[in-house]
Amino acid sequence: MGISQTISATTPAQAIACAQRITLKIGSSLLIDEAEGGARDAWLASVAADIVELRSQGKKIIVISSGAVALGRRHLGMKRSARLDFKQAAAAAGQPLLMQAWERALSPHGIATAQLLLTIEDTEQRHRSLNARATLEVLLAQGGLPVINENDSVATDELRYGDNDRLSARVAQVVRSELLILLSDVDGLYTADPASEPTAERIAYVATISPDIEHMAAGAKAAGTGTGGMRTKIEAARIASGFGCMTIIASGRGNRPLRHLGDGGPGTLIAASGSPGKAYKQWIAGTLSPAGSVTIDAGALRALGSGKSLLPGGVTAVEGRFERGACLRILGPSGEEVARGIAAYGASETRAIKGGNSAQIATRLGYTGPDEIIHRDDLVML
Repeated sequence: MGISQTISATTPAQAIACAQRITLKIGSSLLIDEAEGGARDAWLASVAADIVELRSQGKKIIVISSGAVALGRRHLGMKRSARLDFKQAAAAAGQPLLMQAWERALSPHGIATAQLLLTIEDTEQRHRSLNARATLEVLLAQGGLPVINENDSVATDELRYGDNDRLSARVAQVVRSELLILLSDVDGLYTADPASEPTAERIAYVATISPDIEHMAAGAKAAGTGTGGMRTKIEAARIASGFGCMTIIASGRGNRPLRHLGDGGPGTLIAASGSPGKAYKQWIAGTLSPAGSVTIDAGALRALGSGKSLLPGGVTAVEGRFERGACLRILGPSGEEVARGIAAYGASETRAIKGGNSAQIATRLGYTGPDEIIHRDDLVML
């Protein structure tokens, strides 16, 4: 997995053209036919065609899809309720139907769909975030399309995102997307709620999410079967911008919504601060508290300086008690700190494989794990 570079764009079309990794969020108000209560299969097929077109350009696509609760209510004959247990029951019944809808849309193109159900802990806790990222990377490398939703059927009210806008921002962070696309009922952020203010004007580009921008978003409400609104989309964009990811807020009502955006269709582009890779490295270097350290030899130090990963053979000592996903100090042969990185193994496993070559990992641990103790993408030189 390469580290994403800074992208300069001022329109949605430019952002889509430049981004190599895109996280796409589909709201339930788009996916569900409100009159019938089922999935809008024809519309979803058009989105699948857009995804195929973007993938043909070498882009990696990750989908965040709402709709399970709405489909489950219809399937169970339930009325809409604010009770968490009712929503969880509907989600449990509707999630298989949601995946069937995506499968119907993508299978004619030979694309395998893969379901991931995530909670806050899966993106906020480092070791669980690493597991989620590793799974997503394998799926993308194998040509699959990850379709992600919140794990509504088991998440408690205190540990829920509550809407998929924020979830999509966290997933974009996990996979280091350069672009997050939030498709909704409106074609961007307006100076006021266009439903009640006919003179409201759409804002095409947002360089920084200021208090004025937040105030504009606060008045817009969620539509139809959706649970979010413009406020949650701006909150998601703020999260995305913080780790170097641009955000597009646009309408998905018509067929081929992504192609429409790519052809110059309207939307609001919210700028990123830096790049996903740079923001991630800064987070490792300056935010995380190291839980331990590894000492490396001169050969490993030269390898790290040339942009390579830290392999077991270059590690001479391990200090501390830490789990996979912890931040480690990397010490040179003289004991000086030369780098920091995210551990691919816990302390006991790291001690077991240090000094050996990657081919010996399975023998020493009893299972096959990553070839690196710290991958180059998870490492920053100091």
